Order: sequence, then C-alpha cells, then structure tokens
Amino acid sequence: MTTGLISIRHASQGDAADIARVHELAWRHSYQGLIPHLQLEQMMARRGPGWWQDALCKGMHALLLEFDGDVSGYVTFGRSRMRGTPYAGEIFELYIRPAEQGVGFGGRLFNAARTELSAHNLAGLCVWSLACNDRACVFYQRLGGRQISEGREIFGDQSLRKVAFAWR
Repeated sequence: MTTGLISIRHASQGDAADIARVHELAWRHSYQGLIPHLQLEQMMARRGPGWWQDALCKGMHALLLEFDGDVSGYVTFGRSRMRGTPYAGEIFELYIRPAEQGVGFGGRLFNAARTELSAHNLAGLCVWSLACNDRACVFYQRLGGRQISEGREIFGDQSLRKVAFAWR
C-alpha cells in the first residue's frame, strides 16, 4: 500500500538494522520510567540487528511502514497465544519512531496487520499492553479494542500489570 510518501510492506532480513533502530528508539520512549532501567537496557541489547535478522529468517511476520524512504515503524503478528478464545490472530508488537507518533502511522500498521491476519484465516485479534503504558492503552481503545484479560509481566524484581485488548 502506497500513499504519497508513505508505504507499508513486508519486512525482509535486510531490514533488520532499521527495525532494531526503531525498536530501540520506541522502547526507550515508551518504557523509560515504567520498566526498571537495568531490565529495559538488557531487553533492548538482546534485540539488535542480529536478533531481528534471525527472527525474520525463521518466518516472523512483520510489516514495515516507510515514510519518505525511511523505516518509521513496524508491526509483528501471527497466531494468537490465547488459545481457546475467538481471537485467532495477535499483534505482538507495534512501534513507531517517537518523532512520528500521533500522526496516524500506528493506525495504518494496525489495519495492515489486521488485513494480513484475516487473509490467513486468523479472524479476531488481540494485543497485550502494559497497563501503565497509557499511550498504548489509549491507542488500542481508540481503535475499538475492548479489554478482555489481564496478567502480570515480571521485570527483575518488579511485577507489572498487563492487559489484553481484542477485536472480533
């Protein structure tokens, strides 16, 4: 899909460095002060270009949003980990570079991933977010997601609440 300077396409192994760059910028922006500093730094260090190249080589489904020729965001998705629910698809990650958040790129990636999941007969969609990540929770609520479940995520000695949003 191309609209002027914006395009969405499937990621390839050659995109690993660009995805890693967006990942680090977005995670630093989204989670600094929410996830303990040491754990956040360790998590980001593990997800460098080599990790992304390996994941894409192993079949990770990812779409990239390019703006004016640069990768501005990505979304990863696949079969839902919530078995036994009407939500067969799941978005695992959706991140936009901080400087380009709030202009509709996230919604475009969300809709593109939803279309891809439907094309693979994975009807219904869920996504998890840390409950303390207000921007993400508001984003998913504005897209029509309703909270269906919650759990805990452990970061070092800190336990944070997470919530699942879903769409039929």
